Amino acid sequence: MKYTSIALAALAAFATAAHATPAMMSTEWTAQACDAWNKDAALTGGLGDKWIKNDKERGYKIIHLYRTDCGEATQTELKIVHKDGKAMCVYGGAVQNAKMDYAVDYTMHATTERWNEMGAGEYGPMKAMMFGRLKFTGPKMEAMSVMGPFEAFLRLPGKIPGDQACPAK
Repeated sequence: MKYTSIALAALAAFATAAHATPAMMSTEWTAQACDAWNKDAALTGGLGDKWIKNDKERGYKIIHLYRTDCGEATQTELKIVHKDGKAMCVYGGAVQNAKMDYAVDYTMHATTERWNEMGAGEYGPMKAMMFGRLKFTGPKMEAMSVMGPFEAFLRLPGKIPGDQACPAK
């Protein structure tokens, strides 16, 4: 009886760990964000024209993301390409492109609290940028020209479940 209880407790702990939600903006979470991007018409279609074509003829744009309170070392990456007239995410995970070209690429970060607020739709990109709730490096005028799709991007943390613990570095 004693061994059965121990075995059941171990099995329950293993099952919980196997189904644990990844930390928000971890590599696993970012892979899910890539999939969610491709299912969002505001992102794929709304960014499929002028925005994605501003890539310095590399064929892609890079977005680095992180939660400010978790540290810059926890950055993850999305790689977006132009495909069939749409802006499609082809990679989400660990940083593969450490050298950014901020004429076309973006690094965005905010505190966990602010990402949660933006993800819940409490405010959009204009308020986030004006009040310094979202910090980013990249082509600001370009970002200003695509506020609708940018808002859809900021809602991803509200659509993809994420544990509030900081991602492992």
